[in-house]
Amino acid sequence: MHRLATRITVSAAVVGAATLVATSQSPATAAPESTRQEQYAAAAVEYGVPEAVLLGVSYLESRWDTNAGTPSTSGGFGPMHLTDAVYVSALPGNHHDGDEEDPRGDEARPVKQVDSGGSGAPPATEALQSLDRAAELTGAAEEALRADPNTNIKGGAALLSAYQKAIAGPMGSASDPAAWYGAVARYSGADSADAAAAFADEVYATIRDGATRVTDDGHRVTLAGRGITPARGWLDRLHLRKLARPDGLECPVDISCEWIPAPYAQWTDANGNPDYGNHDKGNRPKQQKIEYIVIHDTEGYFRPSINLVLDPTYVSWHYTLRSVDGHIAQHLKAKDVGWHAGNWFVNAKAIGLEHEGFAAQGTWYTEAMYRTSAKLVRHLATRLGIPLDRNHIIGHDNVPGTLPSTVRGMHWDPGPYWDWSHYFDLLKAPFRQFGTPRTGLVTIDPDFVNNKPAFTGCAGGANNPCPARGSSAVILRTAPDPAAPLLKDIGLRPNGADTTMQVSDHGSRVSAGQTYAVAGRQGDWTAIWYLGQKGWFYNPPSAPAAKWSTGLIVTPKPGRATIPVYGRAYPEQAAYPTGVPYQAITPLQYTFAAGQRYAVGNVLPSEYYRATTFGGTSPGDWTVIRGETKYVQIQFGHRIMFVNLADVQILPSFL
Repeated sequence: MHRLATRITVSAAVVGAATLVATSQSPATAAPESTRQEQYAAAAVEYGVPEAVLLGVSYLESRWDTNAGTPSTSGGFGPMHLTDAVYVSALPGNHHDGDEEDPRGDEARPVKQVDSGGSGAPPATEALQSLDRAAELTGAAEEALRADPNTNIKGGAALLSAYQKAIAGPMGSASDPAAWYGAVARYSGADSADAAAAFADEVYATIRDGATRVTDDGHRVTLAGRGITPARGWLDRLHLRKLARPDGLECPVDISCEWIPAPYAQWTDANGNPDYGNHDKGNRPKQQKIEYIVIHDTEGYFRPSINLVLDPTYVSWHYTLRSVDGHIAQHLKAKDVGWHAGNWFVNAKAIGLEHEGFAAQGTWYTEAMYRTSAKLVRHLATRLGIPLDRNHIIGHDNVPGTLPSTVRGMHWDPGPYWDWSHYFDLLKAPFRQFGTPRTGLVTIDPDFVNNKPAFTGCAGGANNPCPARGSSAVILRTAPDPAAPLLKDIGLRPNGADTTMQVSDHGSRVSAGQTYAVAGRQGDWTAIWYLGQKGWFYNPPSAPAAKWSTGLIVTPKPGRATIPVYGRAYPEQAAYPTGVPYQAITPLQYTFAAGQRYAVGNVLPSEYYRATTFGGTSPGDWTVIRGETKYVQIQFGHRIMFVNLADVQILPSFL
């Protein structure tokens, strides 16, 4: 997203701690390792917690994963998400955003300089520091609670037991799970009754439906479904604040959501020049169709991020989501235009969701946040008629630069560790495809848990290896060979320098859910068209990284050697009324040559939403300028781009 000052880093020391704990016994004397299922069962008995409750809470936090000993986006560790944000914030490391994106992405106005501001320390709340209490209750060392899954599970069980005791609830592993609703709600760390209840309801839904999966470190864990009606009255004993839910709040009723409005106000800069912030008024979708929902991460904690969006001199987005419990704050109505995506064409046609998180350091996103985000996006998509696919539900890293000069500085969150496949499963729009090797398209969909690209630069320097952990990203090479060079991206590196495996470098990378035109096959390798090149990725039938797909492709019209590619779909000059400056249709630096094919994402009218002054006082402001030109949105590289419909043929994808 933006340069928020509150940052979290992951050090190799975190992974090292996990290794130290796991190997503290010599092989000759080590006791047989218990299974993860047995560890949950034993912790439930030891601390007097129903096993179904312990498993349900853990699933909603981490899906029972260990995440390679790395902390979550809110500084939580292990299967029970024991938070230690103070420890995490003190770790050495590098931050990812060395870019210079203008969040408005509109050269009709001066570049919007975004100051980092704020404090680097995490907020001092119980929700971000539960590991300390777990250490007191269990007597375990903090390092073990962070790095050893068994110790972490015991710490979570101890917390649940203490929370149940504090509200005088029935104790014991054989007690009625329904009566643990209050303890489960408190475990969320939520500061409001709505958020605590939403978290607890998701836990009990998991207990009702059951779950089974193999964890990221190879343990099969099962929670058998059982019909339990939670005793919600126990929530009252927590004495949490009740949120106001004003009319017009644009959230589904079954998630926790509050209205914290972003300001629309005039102000004067240090030189006495008038300005305003931190968004623009609009009348969407009546005036202009909303095409996109953009997934961001905040690069900071929830509360400091909220403080920034309340600053009229800063920038804005529509929603912020909290990691520990999935709670949502809405800042803008869908009708208004936020400044968040770095591309004014996209901003004018998008809703922006900021998720508490950090793209660079390999931290993971909680299941609680994935679930509420998916519920919100599904709600918005249904209301606004937005298709649930990766042409319309996009990451900030999929938004193109507007001009050749802005390509290099665009942000790349939520990063390669956002689990797109799981997210679309939660959206009830899984990546199901029905193609064959001859239908001409592939939809990227690696096994997230086992797909672990060797990224660098998460912490401790650009070449320092990131923790080995699951990823949505698939790496492309210039030939069907794991030793072949990566593709080059002239937008990111105009001097022709090589693409790298740095976590921020998406110049030779595709992501789950994106669809590309097939350019060739050789053995277990598949080639796609990507930024004007053939990009090869390993795609064996035994462990495919993509699904065969079918659909539409574009190719240059006959007789055209190359055609231009654009970062926005703006109208031709003749469409602009008198007094409104023309926004030039400027091609990007890439080449779309004859013989190449790219997957069609959408056919769009040419539009420019004019909004340059407070109150819409400038000529043409608060109007949508439309032209005769039409554009085709294509999956051209890691980012979507646009071509003029008049320059291309749209054809079936079959080879």
